[in-house]
Amino acid sequence: MLRFLQVPGFFLVIAGALCPAGAVAAARKGHTGPAQETGFLNRSIELHGTTYRYQVYLPEEWRSDDRKEWPMILFLHGRGERGSEGMWQTQIGLPEQVRDHPERWPFVIVMPQCPQGHFWTDPASQELALSALDQETAEFHGDPDRTYLTGISLGGYGAWEIARLHARRWAAIAIMASGVFWSYAPDRWKISNILPGEYARALGHTSVWLFHGTDDPVVAPRQSELMFEAVKASGGRVRLWLYQGLRHDCWTRAYNEPELPRWLLDHHLDAQPTPRAGHFPQKPPEPPPFAERIVVPMHPPAVRLTTSQVDNLVGEYVDANGVLALTVIFQGDRLYGRDRYSQISELGAASPTELFYLNGSAFTRLVALRDNVGRITAIALRDDRHEERWEKRRDSATR
Repeated sequence: MLRFLQVPGFFLVIAGALCPAGAVAAARKGHTGPAQETGFLNRSIELHGTTYRYQVYLPEEWRSDDRKEWPMILFLHGRGERGSEGMWQTQIGLPEQVRDHPERWPFVIVMPQCPQGHFWTDPASQELALSALDQETAEFHGDPDRTYLTGISLGGYGAWEIARLHARRWAAIAIMASGVFWSYAPDRWKISNILPGEYARALGHTSVWLFHGTDDPVVAPRQSELMFEAVKASGGRVRLWLYQGLRHDCWTRAYNEPELPRWLLDHHLDAQPTPRAGHFPQKPPEPPPFAERIVVPMHPPAVRLTTSQVDNLVGEYVDANGVLALTVIFQGDRLYGRDRYSQISELGAASPTELFYLNGSAFTRLVALRDNVGRITAIALRDDRHEERWEKRRDSATR
């Protein structure tokens, strides 16, 4: 009898091995609805006899059986990600940040791929992007009142074009390192006195957030400046953040702004009032004009440290295995950090206990940890994704 009782258990084990991980996880949570894989998914669409591959991102919390409506983002990649394999566009920009911080991005994100040799401003490419968005909105319970548009560089050109032609479709728009003066159509600059105004008027009161590096050699920051001025002049809603010292790739910093996904979710399309017999409600008032232009420094202003503060910082710091990870050196009147590979970089001090690399990432910080009498005992290396702690060797001051 015991032998026969063991057989069902055996088949349960085999069944568990064959079931997708999502189905097993759903079973453990008590979910009985059909399992749906989440994350980055391969998708395809056929238009005019041609099949196009692309990607869609589903948050881990997405469920196929709860009918919850999800906010949607259409992301348009840059020039270097064009192709036909359907995946290269997930390497940079918004998809990269979603991998780093999925908790910040509770959106279904549609990532079409522009074919090689084409541009997002081509009508056929725009049709591809919008058709992919329509397909995923229908399948994955997208919310038409919370649908957002974003693009980088070449994709930003396309985003401006789609925004001009379909302005009432987007709850909000975010564009990085781009404009309306296409790099492959230099003559467009000749009508710079009228072109920005045309786009701004079409945009109406749809909120747009522009990002640009001040040292961008590929797409002139003037493009974003002109669009900011045009939207502002038309009474629209616009923000322009200029990242000081950044070149063309401002999107890594922009999509890493925790405020950006929250800003998007703050915007909804106005619901159309439903007329009743004998009663015609007024349309909700348009949002007031808004314009914000700020220059964001790469790093905080450096402060000068006292001699005692410098003495407290300098020294050797080792990792958890006792391997030398960082040596803080003071030479002349400057601080330097020598890493485990003997590479030396100049350090700036945001405070007596916070250092940054003057020519390094905007995200990386060295934070000094002190004991109860104020002596520095360790340094924590913190970037946008992780933290390492390095203990200070005793009597290792280096001047």
